[in-house]
Order: sequence, then structure tokens, then C-alpha cells
Amino acid sequence: MPSPVVSYLVFDIESVADGNLISKVRYPSENYTPEKAIEVYCGERLEQTGSEFIPYTYHLPVSVAVIKVGIDLKIIDIVTLDPPEFRPHIITKNFWDGWRAYQMPTLVSFNGRSFDIPLMELSAFRFGIGIPDWFNLKARTYDQKRNRYNQAAHFDLQEVVTNYGASRLNGGLNLMANLLGKPGKMGIAGHMVQELYDKGELGKINDYCRCDVLDTYFVLLRTKVLSGEITLEAEQSLVLDAMQWLEVNSEKNPVYGEYLLQCESWDNPWLKS
Repeated sequence: MPSPVVSYLVFDIESVADGNLISKVRYPSENYTPEKAIEVYCGERLEQTGSEFIPYTYHLPVSVAVIKVGIDLKIIDIVTLDPPEFRPHIITKNFWDGWRAYQMPTLVSFNGRSFDIPLMELSAFRFGIGIPDWFNLKARTYDQKRNRYNQAAHFDLQEVVTNYGASRLNGGLNLMANLLGKPGKMGIAGHMVQELYDKGELGKINDYCRCDVLDTYFVLLRTKVLSGEITLEAEQSLVLDAMQWLEVNSEKNPVYGEYLLQCESWDNPWLKS
């Protein structure tokens, strides 16, 4: 049987601050350890912005989860990159090589336009990885893969629902997932990734990434309803198919079973009319 055509790569990325880089760039005369540099910079960010979050320019990718989705919007497979080593340079290369190997399908993210993709571009720069198919800078502006409005190349769900930043989506992916009866955050949040990484708990980070990418997939389906590309009935059928896929694969990846346990039935108001 020929391999099914992958039309979408739904992805999520978890990253950690690079303490060595922060120490060299921001505190060159302080001789800070990587841990101390991160601590000091987090303190500065909290004072300046109200959040300890360090900009992506100082980050390294440590987990990437990808859902391969067919033209029928069904899940083909879910993979993570470079387990159990989770080496940033291999993760970066595998991400871009995989996109190219599947004939450059549409990348789907939630807020990937402002964080995930810039991080993976900068990581490619750092590690000397060429991605000319993505940086097709000689193409007409609207045909360039990196064009903000090129949804065929990158479909950022947050961009779509906020009309490209015209409104603010308070609650983010967690809110959108909960609107659909999906778990959203399951005991781990983004700000906890650095601590888990420092403790060597990369498996937990990977599981967290798998759950986030599942939430992103279900938000994609409802967005397809919103845009009129599929009906609500078709979406509900796809959701059921996805749940069955997760159940079948939960023995190999127990986190899928945990995800299913925290899912709720979407409260369909049309069934009550």
C-alpha cells in the first residue's frame, strides 16, 4: 500500500533558555554560571515585563511533537523528534528535513508565527542548517513561505482567530482547547519546562508537548468548521476517529490514555434545539 499523503504537519515545540548564551551575551563580565545567568535574566524580565519568560532568541528546542495529517484531516501518525536524546541540533535538522521529505505540507501551529517558527529558523542559523525551500526569498512576496499571510505554507491558528493580531486572545491554546472539551493544560505549563529540563525529566516535557499538539489538532478541526471547509458533523466524526486512534496507541504512549481521561464530551447545543 502506498504511504498516505501528508497534507498538514501540526506541530508544537518546547524549549529552554540557553544559560551559556545568556551569560556570554548579557553578562560577559560577571562570570555567571548558566544557571545564575538564567536566574538573573528571569528577574530582570519579571521587573520589566511582569513575566519571567525569556525571549526565544535565547532558547534551544528540546522537544518537538508533530501530527501527520492527511488531506481528509485524519491523524496518520504522531511523532516526536530525537527521543530519548532530544539534541537541539538534531531536532532542528529533523524538523526541517521532515517538512521537506513530505513535500512541504502546510505547517500548522498555535502562535507559531511569533515563537515556534522563529525559534526553529534561528536554531537552523545557529547550527548551520540550510533551509532554502523555506527561505525562498526570490519568489514573489506573496508566494514566499515566510510571508505572514501565506496560509498554505504556515497556518497559525492564533493568527487566524485574532485576525492577525487585531484582537487579543486571552487564554490562548488552553482556552481554545477547553471550549472544545479538551484538557488544555494537564498539570504542566510552559513556565515549568525549564525546571523539568534542569531535573533531567525530558520524558515529561515530551509528553506535555504531545498533549499540546493534540489540543492544536482539535482546534484546527474546529477552525475548519469556522471557515466553512468542513461541516460540524464532519468535524465530530473526525474527533471520534482521533479518539479511537489515541486509544489504540495509548499502550505505546500512556500519555494518550491520560489525555483521553481528561477529555470531556463537547456540549453540543444543536442537539438540544
